[in-house]
Amino acid sequence: MYSGSSDGEGHESSSAPRKIPPPASMLWVRNLRRYIGTGAGLGSEALMELETKRILFDIFKEKQQKSAEAGAIPSFYKKKPEEGSISNRVQRLAKYRFLKKQSDLLLNADDLDAMWVCLRENCVIDDATGAEKISDSSRLLMHDMGLMLDFIRGTKIVCIHLLILDPFLSGARDSGEERTSDWWLNPVGSALQRFSALILTHNRLQESYRRMNYEDFCHIASVCTEQIGPKCRRFFSPSNFMKFEKDESGRIAILPFYLYVMRTVSLTQARIDMSELDEDSDGFLQSHEMEAYIRGLIPNLAQLRDMPSAFVQMYCRIAAHKFFFFCDPHRRGKACIKKILLSNCLQELMELHQESEEEVTDTEQAENWFSLTSAQRICDMFLALDKDMNGTLSKQELREYADGTLTDIFIERGTNLFYSFAAFDEHVRRGKTGVGNAREMDFESFLDFVLALENKDTPEGLTYLFRCLDLQGRGYLTTADIHSLFRDVHQKWIEGGNYELCIEDVRDEIWDMVKPVDPLRITLSDLLGCKQGGTVASMLIDVRGFWAHDNRENLLQEEEEPEEE
Repeated sequence: MYSGSSDGEGHESSSAPRKIPPPASMLWVRNLRRYIGTGAGLGSEALMELETKRILFDIFKEKQQKSAEAGAIPSFYKKKPEEGSISNRVQRLAKYRFLKKQSDLLLNADDLDAMWVCLRENCVIDDATGAEKISDSSRLLMHDMGLMLDFIRGTKIVCIHLLILDPFLSGARDSGEERTSDWWLNPVGSALQRFSALILTHNRLQESYRRMNYEDFCHIASVCTEQIGPKCRRFFSPSNFMKFEKDESGRIAILPFYLYVMRTVSLTQARIDMSELDEDSDGFLQSHEMEAYIRGLIPNLAQLRDMPSAFVQMYCRIAAHKFFFFCDPHRRGKACIKKILLSNCLQELMELHQESEEEVTDTEQAENWFSLTSAQRICDMFLALDKDMNGTLSKQELREYADGTLTDIFIERGTNLFYSFAAFDEHVRRGKTGVGNAREMDFESFLDFVLALENKDTPEGLTYLFRCLDLQGRGYLTTADIHSLFRDVHQKWIEGGNYELCIEDVRDEIWDMVKPVDPLRITLSDLLGCKQGGTVASMLIDVRGFWAHDNRENLLQEEEEPEEE
């Protein structure tokens, strides 16, 4: 009985289902869920990874959609902030602080004076005699150099090579006042001339100059850093030392190094001044900004101080145009500040600092585009040609330029040059009379015309003239083009009572002068490479230019005879 009961109970218990604990109560399940996540918690790494992939995929699809809508060219134009807006004010403030910071890093006149003293006091000493390796002539030169530095100490001199300016935004700038004439102090013409004479003596006395080796160079750097501050340290880098010519002992002369420091400081300060006038802070100056810069220099250039006030605006317009002719080759209406600083135009403008008019001949004044004499000559020339006084020149009026020695085909091309090329079309407008489709040359185009003729040997002037010579607009000249161009010169040559000449012979001579890469055509590159492009252009557009080439040997002999006397 007991066994049956026992068997029955055992069977009943074996047939009942076993109770399994819920998964959440198992430790390993809880740990696994905590690792892979249930999809409802921020701590899930799997969910974060999936969410990241989804976000990146959405961004990718959004970019694809924008690219498809915008086309192949992405958007690159950003509208400039409006005048007076918060962004515009922040931009100006940032520019002001940046220029102020850059100016504070420059050496002023006292710093340059202290650097020169350090250089002089640490020159190379002769071990044998204990004397400085310097001759009497060099000693006198160094003495004059010291006097010159004492004289210009604390003075701003308007000269591109020797410009020494005080820190930026001083005086009236801090008080918010407008720029006054004190911003550029009066240049010292006689001092600059004396200083320039000392520099010209450099080549003759190069071997006897005070010199320094690299050890002296490093020692002077330490001394200058203690006396002036860390802002002079950048001039004493090993790369700067290697820039200068060294003697057999590996030493460099101290004067060229000092002039390098002065020029670097002057150009940097000039760039800061120009950047201040750059309203949109794009590194370029527009015409009115360049005119404002020139207007600020006029009271401080000796040869321009007495300029009539009524002529100042016209002078700035003429002077600024040369900068744009050479520094804005693509005629975008703005010139790069870097190109302006390194151009010969700025150096030519700064030559007007000379005090005495006796030191400048009439010929030099006429050759300097920025002189008052040259500016008045340009205005008088334009007014004399403008017979109808409408402010523009017609083809018939322009034919009187240079006493009518220019050929008709060149005048025709000159007046239509800007019309033929869309890039220059904005410089030409219809005549005030509005007769037909006639287009006339305004004053701006006339300045380009004169600059090209007076600078035929420069790439910019020759590029202008080549567009006039390229009759078919193909980018090259053929023998037929040369024949057509010189035919007008030949006609004026015969009308002037000169001997008969063969056009084919002149054409062959031009080909021999240029030596083009392609023997059948002459390109602009050929004219620039032959170094006689200006002469060739003169022969083809001006009968005087051909006469000068034909009589070049006699003219050269006449120039040599006065020198022998």
